[in-house]
Amino acid sequence: MSRRRRAIKRKTTPDPKYKSVTLAKFINRVMLHGKKSIATKIVYGALEQFTQKVKAEDTMTAFEQAMDNAMPTLEVKSRRIGGATYQVPIEIPPERRQSMAMKWIIMNARQKVGRNMIDGLAMELADCFNNQGSTIKKKDDTHRMAEANKAFAHYKW
Repeated sequence: MSRRRRAIKRKTTPDPKYKSVTLAKFINRVMLHGKKSIATKIVYGALEQFTQKVKAEDTMTAFEQAMDNAMPTLEVKSRRIGGATYQVPIEIPPERRQSMAMKWIIMNARQKVGRNMIDGLAMELADCFNNQGSTIKKKDDTHRMAEANKAFAHYKW
């Protein structure tokens, strides 16, 4: 009998400006110490700079394209089989793919030295849109690790 309780997923309300649930989740990820109004200003400011950088007509399609480029499809999980631990490649569920992409984009935007968060986030989104930068490198490293360990794929269950 499983002792885990299945968590009940809450519905995220869409953001007020673009009516997007994905963007609302992104704002919640940027938020620190419960300061949602500051996180909202940061994300909207970064989106404005981002659309000017990539010269896109529609902000949300450009944002979703950058998110799609950053989402990984495979990852490795450790499985212990008979005293040995194998890195088994598994396919990532859509919810986790989105979550990982958001986490990587925000983490790399915060690591940009000498820039405020708006500029760093705009630069990182532009890099993701153009399939370059540290977030895309992280995704490629994850895929490379899964590809290198595909011999152990039969341990997946």
